[in-house]
Amino acid sequence: MAVTWQLPPRVVGVATNLLLTCALGALLAFSFLGSRGIWDPDEGRYSNVALTMLDTGDWLTPRRNSTIGHWTKPPGTYWMVAGSVALFGETPWAARLPIALSYLACMLLAGLCADRLFPGSGPVAAIAYATMSTPSVAGQLITTDFPLAASQALAMYAWLGRRAGDALYRHRWLLLMWAAFGIGFMIKGPPALLPLLAVGLAGMLCPAPGLRWRWHLSGIVVFLAIALPWYLMVAARNPGLLGYFLGAEVIDRVATDRFGRSGQWYGWLQVYVPVLTLGTLPWTGDLWRWLRQLPGHLRSWRARRQGSVDQQLLLALWILVPLLVFCLARSRMPLYLLPLFVPLAVAVAGQRLQAGRRFNWKWLGAWIVLLLAARAGGALWPTHKDASTWAEAIRARVHGPIHEVVFVEDMARYGLHLHLGTEIRKVSVMPVPAARFNPTYDGALQAELKQAERDPGLVFVVKQARYPEVERVIHAYGYAVHPWGSPFQGRVLFGVEPAADAAR
Repeated sequence: MAVTWQLPPRVVGVATNLLLTCALGALLAFSFLGSRGIWDPDEGRYSNVALTMLDTGDWLTPRRNSTIGHWTKPPGTYWMVAGSVALFGETPWAARLPIALSYLACMLLAGLCADRLFPGSGPVAAIAYATMSTPSVAGQLITTDFPLAASQALAMYAWLGRRAGDALYRHRWLLLMWAAFGIGFMIKGPPALLPLLAVGLAGMLCPAPGLRWRWHLSGIVVFLAIALPWYLMVAARNPGLLGYFLGAEVIDRVATDRFGRSGQWYGWLQVYVPVLTLGTLPWTGDLWRWLRQLPGHLRSWRARRQGSVDQQLLLALWILVPLLVFCLARSRMPLYLLPLFVPLAVAVAGQRLQAGRRFNWKWLGAWIVLLLAARAGGALWPTHKDASTWAEAIRARVHGPIHEVVFVEDMARYGLHLHLGTEIRKVSVMPVPAARFNPTYDGALQAELKQAERDPGLVFVVKQARYPEVERVIHAYGYAVHPWGSPFQGRVLFGVEPAADAAR
């Protein structure tokens, strides 16, 4: 008699769920990833700095171009983008690949964290995360927020492992947590450590099994070994940079509206409420039910024992403590909340597991089709932010080499660096005092005019309304102007040469 062997139904079910979840994640991560050009300003700025690292060979100093540093963020994201472009070529797909991989990592970690807190809910959390509108949209944008979200999610998964994992491996989970925070610190600096506030508060309310002090010290050493060397090296090279980091990029972003990012007292309502309602679709209802039930969970925890561990309490601290800090800080942007979508997906999974609710696959399938259609529409949508259309317009108008594009008192389209392979600069018409770090302009127009004498491949861009004024200034400096073709997007493209050469 023939003997047949087959997997138990439970194993088959788990394998099927895993394969379907991975397929869904890959579909949402990579579909239309390179179908549109780089969008300015954010994608252009990050991709430009990464490409400048490749051009100059200097991977230590983030630069807007060969002469001006760009000190708003540590280099973690730039290194990822530069490495991807070096491997796969100068294409939008390659530049966005690290972001798509970060999206997949967050999806996986949402599932793993959910299984730690609510066993059996992992696939639901992963699918909920993958299909939430904010992660789905952000997964196609080059910013620091997704790599940061992935590093924080890894740190918090390690923290949950340190609390609930095998006692023999708790020290390893602790070291992994600090290593992940170190990586996050290299991506976005001090904001990467916000979940530590939740970790510390959870340790006070729900003490976990202790470890010897040397393991805590070892974790901090691991963090410092990853996070500190770059800061020390660039601070030694650039005196005063550390003060700028602490003053402008930390204190001012928290306590002032210096950067004009919804710093009013009600700014958090304008920015974060839409993100937490529309950005969590189609799972907003589940989150609302979880939030309504949360006070009951907390009262139950207090009634049982003050020091007992409660999964809902840990999850609430993970979400609410960083959210409170984001609301109090006066620099507010929608994607600042992106790291919170991992615990939000875990909350969705926990709530659905508790309520015994199943997916409506027809509605979820329709939602996924809608997400993909929105991406296709974004690729076809004509916008002045698309650097690829600018590159096409410049190539069509300029008859000759294109070595540098100079924007005269206009928003620099740094995305052109990837599409044209040229350096991008922003200059002022007249010389202005320049800040030591992150100046508004890369220099003055006169210096670029002198550069144009040696290199005819400079293309200047100015708003149509300011062109007559700029033309007069250029003539006063002894140069002639020759426009390149018709205006584009309300801008005049032109070249310059010494007036004597033009007359001859």
